Amino acid sequence: MQNQTERTSDVIASDRVEGTVVYGADNAKMGSVDKVLIGKRNGQVTDAILSIGGFLGIGDEKHSIPWSKLNYDTELGGYKLDVDEEEIRNAPRFDPNDTDRVYDREYQTRVYDYWTATPYW
Repeated sequence: MQNQTERTSDVIASDRVEGTVVYGADNAKMGSVDKVLIGKRNGQVTDAILSIGGFLGIGDEKHSIPWSKLNYDTELGGYKLDVDEEEIRNAPRFDPNDTDRVYDREYQTRVYDYWTATPYW
């Protein structure tokens, strides 16, 4: 259980981010954070791997989203992505069994181009 200090802090443990609900522009649940990617040298979070759709991890889509595109919404108690479901479904995604895909620069370039985000590299 979170204590008051933890709830009001500007930092959060990775195990608390993983599993956090992600909401779309209409405040409807889109999915959840599956993992976060962290720069080895600078320690900054670069991307969130989102699990979209499916049930209990079955039939879900995996999307890498630049961390800068997510905003924490205290009222919703989760991260907000200012897009609709169609926009996320059209975004680059990868097969859940191909977890190394998120490290591929060609894939990352497609992701950052799609989301019009400044690459971290």
